[in-house]
Amino acid sequence: MNLLPDKYDKYLRFLKFIIKYWNSDIFSKNEDELKKFKTDKSHSENSLNPSPQELADDLKEMGPTYIKLGQLLSTRPDILPAPYLHALTQLQDNIEPVSFEKVESIFQKEIGTPIAHAFSVFHEKPLASASIGQVHEARLFSGEKVAVKIQRPDTQRQFIEDLETLTTLAEKAEEYTKTARKFSVHNIIEELKHILLQELDYTKEAQNLGILKENMKSFQYLKVPSVYRSYSSEKVLTMELIEGQKVTQLSPSQLIELPKKALVDDLIKGYLKQIIVDGFAHADPHPGNVHITADHKLALLDLGMIAQFDNRLQENILKLMIGLSHSDGDHITNVLLEMSDFDDQQVEVHEFRRMVIRRTQESKHSKAKDLQTGRDILEINQLAVQHGIQLPVELTILGKILLNIDQIIACLSPQHEIQKTVKKYIEQLMKRRTFNDLKSGSFLESLLESRDLAKNLPHRLNKITENLAANKFRVKLDAIDENRFLYAFQKVANRISISLIIAALILGAALIMRIPTRSTLWGYPTLAILLFLSATCIGLYLVYQILFKDESEPKK
Repeated sequence: MNLLPDKYDKYLRFLKFIIKYWNSDIFSKNEDELKKFKTDKSHSENSLNPSPQELADDLKEMGPTYIKLGQLLSTRPDILPAPYLHALTQLQDNIEPVSFEKVESIFQKEIGTPIAHAFSVFHEKPLASASIGQVHEARLFSGEKVAVKIQRPDTQRQFIEDLETLTTLAEKAEEYTKTARKFSVHNIIEELKHILLQELDYTKEAQNLGILKENMKSFQYLKVPSVYRSYSSEKVLTMELIEGQKVTQLSPSQLIELPKKALVDDLIKGYLKQIIVDGFAHADPHPGNVHITADHKLALLDLGMIAQFDNRLQENILKLMIGLSHSDGDHITNVLLEMSDFDDQQVEVHEFRRMVIRRTQESKHSKAKDLQTGRDILEINQLAVQHGIQLPVELTILGKILLNIDQIIACLSPQHEIQKTVKKYIEQLMKRRTFNDLKSGSFLESLLESRDLAKNLPHRLNKITENLAANKFRVKLDAIDENRFLYAFQKVANRISISLIIAALILGAALIMRIPTRSTLWGYPTLAILLFLSATCIGLYLVYQILFKDESEPKK
């Protein structure tokens, strides 16, 4: 792919960034060095090892696509150390809003009606403005307050251009550097592309809101905004305006009025249900996306990013949460090893188990203000990376979700005993899952098979013991097909014999050529020519057998 002149600026910006961080040892620091690095007051801006916050600031300065790349890298403990992961987790974009005239133009083009015909009130100043879109408060003619998210003009084109730049450089990097191949840089860019294309389509976010609202309807203290689909499209999303306040901004007097235990219990149970039961979770529940409403409910906002967990992963996460709720490091290690990918010959499993048990014991009997379930999972993931154990990426996403939940709970109710709530709800989930298995057809099928096994087992055991006693017990091993082996061996022997005959015919013909004779053909002794022709025919037939018959033999 050629580097076009109008893209030089994009390539140069990224190359400067790479050169700056390539010379640092950001990818090779161990955890102890990083902790010292993080607290070292003598660290200067001229250091070859930029600070975690400096990395976040550089990505933010490079633009929206690189902010999203930083957010994606915050889920990769196999690439970056923990302090950098934490700094990238905080990356948020807040940029200048587009003019109301452009907002009005986009809305009319997408919905097919002017803003004045759709809303009785539409505030021109946005509530929030980010890289992909901005949100405006409005009111329907029916009286409901709504939030209207409008995608910024040319956003998709800008993201695609940046992604093309990153894709080109990732391919070149993997071609020339071992480090890029080791971290599969191209795959990271492909994942970023998938995430961005999902976020750029507001119809998917509307669908996500609908699914989450249905899944959370049984929780009294959790609220998900409704979507107004008649005023929503790929670039416009109109949803219920939930007026509230960030959890982190609540005053002590406001906290006193809240039903804190009920709120925290529903928050924990709601997210456990999303992850373990539904396999469909709000992936970015940071305090900015979780608000306290006037009627004392927790509103879950912004579903541009969702996490999905398949059935097997849900089972493993359920086991993992059971281990965490009981502070059972040995059980946690077994679950992690079961869901991981590693080489038995190169991984020190005993050392990894010892580190996990120690980490688990440190968080035992902690209150909400001290307990960091999400941080525990992220640090355990980091330990796995250090010991050569590759865990699913979804486990890092789980850690990030729970880390954000921990922060919200610590603000609402610092003394809340999280493990009791987790343990109680996990037990309920286990009972429900077991009951569902009992009702399912697979269980009935297993029951019938078990009945047949129990019924036929005594008879079969008697037959086996009788054959053993009479020396009639035989074990059939299909390691080698004897008939096929003999056939192949016979074919080889026959071809060797035919080859010897051909050689003899040619040798005999060559000798006869030197003997004078009255009978000639084409000026040579007739017998010699006949022998040559015979050898040629037999040889051609042998070649035909090798080229065409041997290919079809295995099919027979």
